[in-house]
Amino acid sequence: MTKIMIVDDDTAIRQILRKILEGEGYTVIESKNGLECLEMLVDGERPDLILLDVMMPKMDGWEVSRKIKSNEALRDIRICMLTAKTTTMDALMSLESAHAEWHLNKPISKNVLLKTIEWQLSEAAK
Repeated sequence: MTKIMIVDDDTAIRQILRKILEGEGYTVIESKNGLECLEMLVDGERPDLILLDVMMPKMDGWEVSRKIKSNEALRDIRICMLTAKTTTMDALMSLESAHAEWHLNKPISKNVLLKTIEWQLSEAAK
């Protein structure tokens, strides 16, 4: 079963995303911040895709993404930034500096979210 990790400091966002994703048959795991996400990955958790917020305490999502992508054992995990940071420069930061596969803006429609996830998972399978 496909596993998606939601990393967001906002409990309500995590709950909404979990409900949507589980309704589509995905297995969902959650992390409330970047440090917890990295600890879970180091401890062996292996999601197929991470939905990663940018603005979080302790470590922002861009730094988390860079750490994941610089780790040989983790770099193949797909990362979609899901953030309220919506400028072109923010998207470039996600894609070029943080090496994420995609940048999604909050708020996001259910259809765009699900289509993006489907597309990213199909790209991973290539």
